[in-house]
Amino acid sequence: MRPEPAFLLHKRPYRETSALVELLTLHGGRVRAVAQGVQRPGSRSRGRLQPFAPLHVTWVGEGELKRLRLMESRGAVALLAGEGLLCGLYANELLARTLPVELPAAEVFAFYTSLLEALPRPGSRAGALRRLEFALLEALGAAPRFVEAEGGELDPQTRYVYDASCCAFRPGRPGLDGRTLRLLAAGDWSAPGLAGPAKAVARAALAPLLGSRPLRSRELMRQLAAKR
Repeated sequence: MRPEPAFLLHKRPYRETSALVELLTLHGGRVRAVAQGVQRPGSRSRGRLQPFAPLHVTWVGEGELKRLRLMESRGAVALLAGEGLLCGLYANELLARTLPVELPAAEVFAFYTSLLEALPRPGSRAGALRRLEFALLEALGAAPRFVEAEGGELDPQTRYVYDASCCAFRPGRPGLDGRTLRLLAAGDWSAPGLAGPAKAVARAALAPLLGSRPLRSRELMRQLAAKR
């Protein structure tokens, strides 16, 4: 195969000198693989296989678990710290938990790449995260439809809650007003006051996909916020 652009989502030791890795790739989606010898002292691949480092990889194998054959750097690692780092860890954990193995997701890859470019800039983080989340939901066939559950238009004066069973909205409180939801549907979340509602809708849509096990990265974010 031709070398595939990729990013590391997760890595854990495997046997004595290898690692089990989860990769986000441009055309192959999420790939699970064994990186042989990468834990060996002095391994050149060890320094390359880091979170937020752009890679070129190839792999072999017919089953769900592949074997990495080639792993090369294709650029500098994104240098993240503090809240930007936690947002990056959240994105990695979210994709590793929800994206099925080998589901093609080129748009998710594109928005993930854009996210890494945005994370060092505090004002750009929220919008980049929401775009990644909504791209992920689209790839999974779970993107919110900004209509009423029965298919009608949202009433600007009515408050709605998200119903994940139909990926639409039902009247309910506290919820979000129809006017705000219509603005979200337009896809421009830069308007004042839309950051919170966009986050709320994304979280409600992602909740059934994540299940009951909490995200470790969210807990770290809460701890950081408490310290502040």
